[in-house]
Parts: sequence; structure tokens; C-alpha cells
Amino acid sequence: MGTKSRLRRTISRWASSEEAEARDLRKTYTGAGVVTVAEAPDREKVRLRGTLRTVTLRPRGGVPALEAELYDGTGTVTVIWLGRRRIAGIGPGRGIEVSGRIGMHDGVRVLYNPRYELL
Repeated sequence: MGTKSRLRRTISRWASSEEAEARDLRKTYTGAGVVTVAEAPDREKVRLRGTLRTVTLRPRGGVPALEAELYDGTGTVTVIWLGRRRIAGIGPGRGIEVSGRIGMHDGVRVLYNPRYELL
């Protein structure tokens, strides 16, 4: 019985720390002209700010593509730079602002070749 209660406490702490991180990210990245990932409309020009969770090189159709997951505390969007193997300053944990049009690819929200600014 003691093991189950310790496990519950550990999971509870982990969940509350993740919620706190999301809350902090929402506070940090909100600003004028910037929408949250959750509220960003598809196929319209948007500006998003967040932290890159992952950055991977994943070729698409024989073309190199740098792919990153942008998280702002409300949701995630996959950012893809086609024809790029790497971009200086782009890495996991980095704060970034991107602008472009969000689309859907295989059920995932994506932003191709966005303009970006490192934060």
C-alpha cells in the first residue's frame, strides 16, 4: 500500500510541475500581436512564440528538412524549414517567435518555412 501512495504522490508532483511550466510559458510568451498555438487559426497569417521542445533532421521527398516542435503552454505546432540541415541558434529549449500560415499534414498542425526570431 505504501508503494502505491508514493507513486501517486510522485505522479501528482510531476503533473503539477508540468502544469506550472505550461502556466509560466503562457505568461512569458503572450504579447501584442501574438496568438497562442491553441487559438491560432489554420490558413491565416499568425505570429506564435514558444519554446522548441525537439529539433530533428527529417528529409521530406529527398529534400533535407529541419523539423522542430514549438510549445507555448497551450499546445504544439510542428515547424518545418525545407532545404535546411541546421540553423544557427535553433535547438531544443530555445525561445523563438515564428510567423506564417498553419496548415495540416497527416493530422498534425505544421508551419512551413516560417519567418523566425530567436528570443
